[in-house]
Order: sequence, then structure tokens, then C-alpha cells
Amino acid sequence: MVTIATQTEEVSWLNDQEQEAWRSFIFTAKLVLAELERGMAQHDLSGTDYGVLVSLSEAPDRRLRMSELAQTMLLEKSRLSHQITRMERAGLVRRQSCPSDRRGQFAVLTDEGWETIRRVAPHHVELVRSIFIDRLTPQQLVQLTELFTPLHTSMRAQCPKEDGDC
Repeated sequence: MVTIATQTEEVSWLNDQEQEAWRSFIFTAKLVLAELERGMAQHDLSGTDYGVLVSLSEAPDRRLRMSELAQTMLLEKSRLSHQITRMERAGLVRRQSCPSDRRGQFAVLTDEGWETIRRVAPHHVELVRSIFIDRLTPQQLVQLTELFTPLHTSMRAQCPKEDGDC
């Protein structure tokens, strides 16, 4: 373990095992996300584009309030607004006014967006299998779920409800 001199002695530095676990997680997450980005780029989509398409394709009437989509995607509202603008230009989504809230808007999956997700989803699943699922045993997948679900749930509970960024 490396010791770094600091002005405060209250730092609880990571021991070798903790540091190895943390760095393994970070490096693996970065590699997995980079591979997913490369895979989506073959379809002229970003990973965020794909996430928006998935979220809208699974929503009732293939639409979500922008605030709900921001929370789902863990994006700031302003970043989501720019994302939706880019996807509108590509014909994948459109905005729709919310009749019950003049300030609210929905993001709605267009027919072209629906066809895109139907076309790209099989490739995405193959990619997820090849870079993640197939490299683990069924028991390891259960362990990962048991490890990360409580962490995810706890962290999501701390997210501000009015802002998707956490």
C-alpha cells in the first residue's frame, strides 16, 4: 500500500485488497462501456442514444416525461434536452407537450426510432453476451447481482428526485 502525506490524518486509505477490487471494477467498467460504445457506433448510435431508445421502447405508449427519462438515464435535464434534440434531428424521437403540465414535455419514440431499436437490439444483446455474460459462470452472475443490486438501490435512493444527475 502506498502512503501519501496529506494535511489531514483522518483519511482511511484503501488497503491492497480494497484498491485491487476498486481498480478492477473501474477498469472493467470502462472497458465494457467502451466496447458497447464501439458496438453502437456501427449503427450510428451512442450508448446514450441506445439507452434512450430502450427506455422509451419499454415505456407505456413508448413515451416518458423528460424528467422521468432524465432520472432513468442518470442525466441532468439540460444534458438530456441536448440528447433529445440530437435524436429528434435523426428522426428517432420527438417531443410532445404534456397536457396536464404546460412546462412538462414527453420524449416519444418515433416509428423510425422503434425500427432502429428492433434492428439494433439483437446486435446489442450479442455484444453484451460476448463482452460480459459469456465470460462469467452462472454462479458469478448471481454473485454480481447480489453484490451490485443493494449498492445500486442504495445509491439510486440518494439521487435527488428533481435532477437525474447523481
